[in-house]
This record gives sequence, structure tokens and C-alpha cells, in this order.
Amino acid sequence: MKVVLKNLTKKFPGRDRKSEGVTAVNNFCFEIPDGKLIGLLGPSGCGKSTALNLISGLLKPTEGRIFFGNDDVTDLPPELRGVGLVFQNYALYPHLTVRENIRFPLENLKGDDRPSKEEMERRVQEAAKLVQIEKLLDRKPSEMSGGQQQRVAIARAVVKMPRVLLLDEPLSNLDARLRLQTREEIRRIQRETGITTVFVTHDQEEAMSISDLIVVMKDGVIHQIDKPQTVYDDPANLFVARFLGTPPIDVFDGRVESGWLYIGDDAVLSIQGVSDRPVWVGVRPEGFALDPNGPLECGLVGVEVMGRDSTVIATHPAFDGVNIRAIIPAEQAKDVGGGRVRFSVKPFKTHIFDRADESRLRFEVK
Repeated sequence: MKVVLKNLTKKFPGRDRKSEGVTAVNNFCFEIPDGKLIGLLGPSGCGKSTALNLISGLLKPTEGRIFFGNDDVTDLPPELRGVGLVFQNYALYPHLTVRENIRFPLENLKGDDRPSKEEMERRVQEAAKLVQIEKLLDRKPSEMSGGQQQRVAIARAVVKMPRVLLLDEPLSNLDARLRLQTREEIRRIQRETGITTVFVTHDQEEAMSISDLIVVMKDGVIHQIDKPQTVYDDPANLFVARFLGTPPIDVFDGRVESGWLYIGDDAVLSIQGVSDRPVWVGVRPEGFALDPNGPLECGLVGVEVMGRDSTVIATHPAFDGVNIRAIIPAEQAKDVGGGRVRFSVKPFKTHIFDRADESRLRFEVK
């Protein structure tokens, strides 16, 4: 089911007449392709959960329209939109068994939409098998782990085969290992069912790992929409570049002068396509290369051995932060020593941003 959002805006009034109120979603325009998993990504307060609640019908937009396929659902209540919802808290009924929790949405269907008892049981079994809890149907939620309870919540959302599945930070209450396992399960379930899915998270690793497309938001505004790897490699602006990546991108005070890109006083790349100006220079952690003759000289703080890779922690007077984190192959770590370290930077991992509006500036290496 394709979902189209046209000029979607949600404004919350202020607490009193003197308050201006808050625009949580601002002129949101996006088409969610049929059968895809979309990650809504951004920091807390960016409007991603509000956007999800507008799609679900839990909130009514101030302006704009919402279409499921060719159907305008803007004014339809949630129960008539055909959506499945999974929240951060599992919201399971503690007095019901897993079977009864999953069956609950089917029992609330009316008229011809309400399946027979036999059909309900078949669909409950299918949903439980899909999330791999078919052997736990007679348990109560209190007898299950957090990961198992989240699977029940997902099964309950998909049992009626919704047109759109909406997940609002469903992994936040799980520990690190369960988060990894459950997000892989969500991706598998989405592919097997083919349900158009919107996944809200502030965790960029989650969004990048399972999404077909990610929507990066800030202050209710879309900053970039694209495939996860494209957004990482080709950020639209400094906010997107900073938000994606672990460790985060290293940002320096720089300038372009006479065809050279400078980080502080170090001329690191010969470039063309950008006029002389002060800029922000962003280098991904994997964009540094150890080079005894490299142009970027840094103070060495230490080396973190991570197994496959090592992280060189360094300082530079032009760095916009505390410590630079440069990822290098583990076998090169033995060559790092003394109080100083030199790097060259990889052009395809280096980005230039305008100092005024922080937009990306395209350049070519001479």
C-alpha cells in the first residue's frame, strides 16, 4: 500500500495566548512506496512520532492530506484506516494469554470483516509462527522476556494484515543484544508480509540497518530522503552528516583558498569547484589514512584496539570538539607512537559545508 503525505503540517497551540505554540511537523511531503520499510530518523523532539501519529489517525493534521493508495484517509478514525501499531511500551493486556492478546484485534472487527472462530485461530497461529512464538501462546505476558513481549506486540499488529504497519521506537526497552536480534526479525517479517512499514527511531544504526529508505528530520522539517548508504556517503548538510555515523563525523574549522582545502593551517586537498571562503570540513572516521608525510598533523592522545580495527584518538587546534577519532586497520596500529601523528584524508570521505547555512558544497579533487 503506497502512502502519500501532501503538505502535512501539525501545529500544537501554546499554553496561553502569549505563547506561539509549536509546529511539530512542517509541510511534510513524501511518498512511501508500496511494500517498503521506511525509517523516520531524527533527534528527540524532531517530529517523527508526531508524523507517525498523523499517519495512524491518532492526531489530526492542521494542514495537508494523507492518502493510502488512492484513498484519502485524512478524516478517517484510526480503526478505519487499516493500520497496525507497535509502540515502545508493549501495551499488552496482562490478564490475557499471548493467544488472547494476538486475537484481540480480530475480535473487535465488526460485521462481514469479523472472521469465524476457526479463522481467528488460524490467523493467530500464523502470526505467532511469523514472530516465532507459536510455543508460547498459553503464557501470560508476565511470564515472558522483554523481547518475547515485543514479538507478541508485533504479532498483534500484523494479525489483521493491516494496510500499513507503524512502529514507534519499538526496540527502546530492549538490551543491546535483543535490539539487534529484534530489528533483524522486524526486517524479516516485513519482507515476508510485504506490508508497507514506517519505523520511527532516534538510533541511526537501527534505521540504516533495516530501512529501504530513511527520512532524516529536524525541527519538523525533512532534511534528506534517500537510501541509507547514500545518506551516509552523500549528506545534504552538516546536520545530516553529524547525525549519521558511529563514531560521528569529525568536523574541523577550515577554509578554501587559492584552490586548496585547509584544515586550520594544514592544506589537505587540492580542489576545484568551491570559491574561496571559510567552511566546515567533515571527515568520516574511516576517511583518515596514516601517512608519515601526510598534510594533517595531529597530537596523539592514544589508540583503542577494537579487534578488526583500531581507533586513533588525536587532537587538532581546528577540530570542532574534544578528540578526533580516526579508524585505521588494526595491523597499522603498531606504527602509531610518539606524541604526534600524521594523516592524509580520503577525498570521497571528506565533505565541505558552507559556514553560514551548513549546506553541502560539492568539489572535485585536482
